[in-house]
Amino acid sequence: MKALTSRVTRGLPVGSQIPTCDNSGAKVIEILSVKGYKGVKRRKPSAKVGDIVRASVKKGRPDMMKQMVYAIVVRQRKEYRRANGLRIKFEDNAAVVLKDDKGNPKGTIFKGPIAKEATERWPGVAKTASIIV
Repeated sequence: MKALTSRVTRGLPVGSQIPTCDNSGAKVIEILSVKGYKGVKRRKPSAKVGDIVRASVKKGRPDMMKQMVYAIVVRQRKEYRRANGLRIKFEDNAAVVLKDDKGNPKGTIFKGPIAKEATERWPGVAKTASIIV
């Protein structure tokens, strides 16, 4: 896992329900925790693009329902700034479900664009992504 090249704002607090953009069988997941998050007392942990999160499947195939999964956030609606001064925001939030916590995606097809920050940090996601913004 590489460091991010831009200053990404944390836009998805714990408890957020976000859709998945892959064909893993999960449709909507709820963020339970953010891996590697170090916060401030009484501040809600939040995830950003490129973060690995622990999530619960809320909607999807019956065999995936109520499972605990790892996921990578690949899009967020909250605007963030890249190193070159460009500000990026997507029209929706989205995540990719993983097989394990090493960054290997469970799905084989990703719908919609994937943030460059997520593909730089996770090579497994970059291999499967068709559109990188």
